Amino acid sequence: MLIDSHCHLDAVEFAADRDSVYAAARAAGVERFIVPAVSVGNFPAVRECVTRYPGCAAAYGIHPLYVNEAQESDLASLRHWLMTERPVAVGEIGLDHYVADVDRQRQEFFFVEQLKLAREFNLPVILHVRRAVDAVLKQLRRIFGQGDSPGGIAHAFNGSRQQADEFLKLGFILGFGGAMTYSGSSRIRHLAATLPDEAIVLETDAPDIPPAWLGGGRNAPAELPRIAAELAALRGVSVAAIAAMTAANARRVLPGLS
Repeated sequence: MLIDSHCHLDAVEFAADRDSVYAAARAAGVERFIVPAVSVGNFPAVRECVTRYPGCAAAYGIHPLYVNEAQESDLASLRHWLMTERPVAVGEIGLDHYVADVDRQRQEFFFVEQLKLAREFNLPVILHVRRAVDAVLKQLRRIFGQGDSPGGIAHAFNGSRQQADEFLKLGFILGFGGAMTYSGSSRIRHLAATLPDEAIVLETDAPDIPPAWLGGGRNAPAELPRIAAELAALRGVSVAAIAAMTAANARRVLPGLS
């Protein structure tokens, strides 16, 4: 079984052909999809996806690049959705220090408050950690400590091995997708090749982070089997072994994923 642990199937980029995008992924062998929200405004679209398309599961959260549009009252709305919809995770949440003109203090406020909600509902977290790995780890340790973390997935991981090990200690595993397919991504590829079996899940982040063979075009969940083959080649195992390993990891870290 292949599980796409991070796929924005609700995105506007799929508005014209969402049904066929989903069908192509299922035909390619992708059986489960985690669809993370990015703002309160798209919670209904995420719910529509998981209702319409078998195999899809929701995560609800406020993405760090959307916090400037968010209101503090959105946290109460998120709490309601977590209580009533019972998603598999809180997400996509985190910090993004790559974009220069964002309010980092506001990002941190929303991140911390959402971590508190994850703790309250005992839900795993899907993390956005772009250029902010140490800052994210700092808040995880502060909110959860070393023994009280619900764990989750550090999506599109691009940190060091030492940082990877710190996430693993906190019960998180690491998402690998399109960035791993570029020959110049030496650090990511080395991590993908050498991390423990239990540390890795597959993702597309569709429609974003297209793999090398798409030439910058729209990514889609049907690319996951080829991404899995890339990981299999890096680790020197079969694609079937990678599918089984990463699916088991996704189920372990997201207990609500049936």
